[in-house]
Amino acid sequence: MRGNLSPTKANLIQLKNQLKLAEEGHDLLERKRNVMMRELVSMIKDAQKLQEEINSVFEKAYESLRYACLDLGMEFIEEIGLSVPEYVNLSVRMRSVMGVEVPEIVEADLPEQIPYGIHRTNSALDRAYVSFREVLSLIIKVSLLENAVYRLAYEVKKVRKRVSALENVIIPNIRENLKRIQETLEEWAKEDFVRLKMIKERMGKEKSIPR
Repeated sequence: MRGNLSPTKANLIQLKNQLKLAEEGHDLLERKRNVMMRELVSMIKDAQKLQEEINSVFEKAYESLRYACLDLGMEFIEEIGLSVPEYVNLSVRMRSVMGVEVPEIVEADLPEQIPYGIHRTNSALDRAYVSFREVLSLIIKVSLLENAVYRLAYEVKKVRKRVSALENVIIPNIRENLKRIQETLEEWAKEDFVRLKMIKERMGKEKSIPR
């Protein structure tokens, strides 16, 4: 845009309108970026807390599993493990954060009942199963949360680029053209005023000459 527009009043008005729209767009994008950044920071903190919880529950689960293996034997534990369902039914919905669709869990269908008979097992194995089921639930949550973080971070990056383009390229170019056209029109107006004044003075002198 730099230097391409002719110095006319129409272009001056057009540039003023463009500058207003660009500045309003810049303000809106900044607000959008700030809202997304707050949401992003909150999600990252939640993901970190979930990861800490996963590590803690994992420790308890493996501790219980170790005791179960010592008591019941590894071969029997592996046999029990084959009876545990491998799949979990999830119900996920999308939530909008400033126009960015992020996933969240509506419902996770985890089996409540222990999927093996209790007559040949012990309490350590039961505790291990409950802990691993809790770990699975937490992993599902943190996975969706991390997916949401990546989506939001990508959008924040895009918005940041647009804000930067407006701040460093588009708005400065509009202002530069606006200033150039204003200065040119003002200079022309001064020249017109001087010419008009000279014409009036010449006409006044001609009228004062006796015929």
